[in-house]
Amino acid sequence: MTRILVIGGGIAGTATALALHKAGFDVTVHEAHPDTAQDIGAFLTLASNGMRALAQLDASDVVTALGFPLPSMRVLDDQGGEVARVPLGEAEDARLRYRCLRRGELNSALQAEVIRRGIGLSHGAQLVSVESGPEEVTARFADGSVAAGDLLIGADGLSSAVRRSIAPGAEPVYAGQSVFYGYTRSAPEAEETGHITMVRGSAVAFGYAVSPDGETYWFARVAGPAVPAGELARPTPARWREHLVELLGKDATPAAGIVAASTDGIMATNATEIPLGTPWRSGRALIVGDAAHAASPATGQGASMALEDAVILAKSLRDAPDTDSALALYEACRRPRVEHNITASGEISRGTRTPPRTGRAPSPQRPGDDALIAQLDWNRALRAVSGDTD
Repeated sequence: MTRILVIGGGIAGTATALALHKAGFDVTVHEAHPDTAQDIGAFLTLASNGMRALAQLDASDVVTALGFPLPSMRVLDDQGGEVARVPLGEAEDARLRYRCLRRGELNSALQAEVIRRGIGLSHGAQLVSVESGPEEVTARFADGSVAAGDLLIGADGLSSAVRRSIAPGAEPVYAGQSVFYGYTRSAPEAEETGHITMVRGSAVAFGYAVSPDGETYWFARVAGPAVPAGELARPTPARWREHLVELLGKDATPAAGIVAASTDGIMATNATEIPLGTPWRSGRALIVGDAAHAASPATGQGASMALEDAVILAKSLRDAPDTDSALALYEACRRPRVEHNITASGEISRGTRTPPRTGRAPSPQRPGDDALIAQLDWNRALRAVSGDTD
């Protein structure tokens, strides 16, 4: 079997390992962090396309044991009036419903599933260099250890060391918004669970959802200068809370009260994106997930796109006659779709694209959507970019 090294044990890396293992490859995962606690504690939503990809990896049960479903979305205007309530994704199928969950919990669950299936997973493996030769690729780590394989997959996130070896000049750029996350069990207004509420505020894009046990998960996207690196390294949640409450208080919505009630653990990050056209592969190395195509979080598709990557990469390697053809097929299938997402999400973050006032999120239609179900279907051959399959 082809030996494949996966660098990065986050969502993209673990999903890629599960997919490659299912396709019959000998795969090992090398994670830089010493344990599974590699996330600041923010939450995410998995969209129906991401849930569909998980189903192809036989990992639905692992994920639906976490978080809670979001079968619908409602939208409020800046006066707190409800302007829309619409189903989200494929809400009629319980396996494919949008799901809200903490990123760290998802990561831990996928790592546990990797181990349960007998896939090698090492922690504390900080990549130093990648050496791609005619017969194999070698990964060298900071502790002096070395791993060799036929192919190396860089799933090591926004600050990807593998990307630096493939495209040294390609660095993430600020997408125009800082993003804050928080939780509270003492929101001032009682709210039913089962949907996510999006608030079209005058100064801040705000969203929140209430878990079945009454905890409110919220995020706020604020346009303007990036949060300074020093603040991110040494968080100032009390100051962030004060700033957000001031901004959100300009509107007659529940948002300011929710943030004010969040007394612990407000988190912040800057929305960033990978420049379009960044090279994804060189020799025997390829990057996937955020390492290749990170987008601002405005469309909420980052994790779901990484899960799609995993399935389609494994199918490409399984179905193509050789590795070069497989990687070319994979890139041709994925690049139009993910770069459309980078563009659409970045336009929302920069304020150059406004979501329709009907309340629907930006159109989910991306290049390849009409073929996505066929591309993700494990039992159908991945034959062409157009999605023509048997």
